[in-house]
Amino acid sequence: MDTRKSERVFRSERNAITRAPDRGALRDDRLDRLLATATRVFARDGYERASMRTIARESGLSLAGLYHYVAGKENLLFRIQFHAFSELLTEVKARLCGVDDPIEQLRVLVRTHVLYVAGNLAALKVCSHELDALSGDAYEQVRRVRREYYELARSIIGRIIESRGRDAGLDRRAATMCLFGSLNWLYRWYDPEGERSPTSLANQVFVQCLAGLAGGGDASHRPPPHGAAGPSPKASAAGANAHP
Repeated sequence: MDTRKSERVFRSERNAITRAPDRGALRDDRLDRLLATATRVFARDGYERASMRTIARESGLSLAGLYHYVAGKENLLFRIQFHAFSELLTEVKARLCGVDDPIEQLRVLVRTHVLYVAGNLAALKVCSHELDALSGDAYEQVRRVRREYYELARSIIGRIIESRGRDAGLDRRAATMCLFGSLNWLYRWYDPEGERSPTSLANQVFVQCLAGLAGGGDASHRPPPHGAAGPSPKASAAGANAHP
């Protein structure tokens, strides 16, 4: 699914349930703060236990005011997941522009993902724990974005396997799932404020993944590109996880 189309769908759906079009900027700011509060409540209490009344109270809204912005609890979860997965995919694709070497592409993908996760562990927890809580079209929209990200990673890993002449010995899907397995569980143990910086952790995940694909320990044969930049501040502030 084209990410730009996905973002348009998200914005269109969001605008359809808000009012007072002449005050759109203020409305968007309030909705962003509402989504941030809902993310925190879902991460803390779990989706099933969380109540709209709690979200309204912690957002400083009345219950009626909350429903002015969203159709219900599942709609809130959809917005959180769709926005997080879409923004992560968009950021990864932007960072990959102009990078042709699959090894460098893998480095960029892992680094962008880890820094994205470090920016908002609560959103990542919600995206990881509540994947199956959505239903119908909401689930399908999120699934398509996740699938596009998985296919992107699988393509990169496949090119690395082919370049090393090990196509017969390594399964691309298994290798891709192992990578996402490493990335998806970071929220369970990683503290971005601890001694290990997100950039340092990203390099280790990359080295370990590439060493496995290479069948040896030569993954660190090249340093990160000089002046390589991490995700934009906006992307880093909205951490998420991506499951294939």
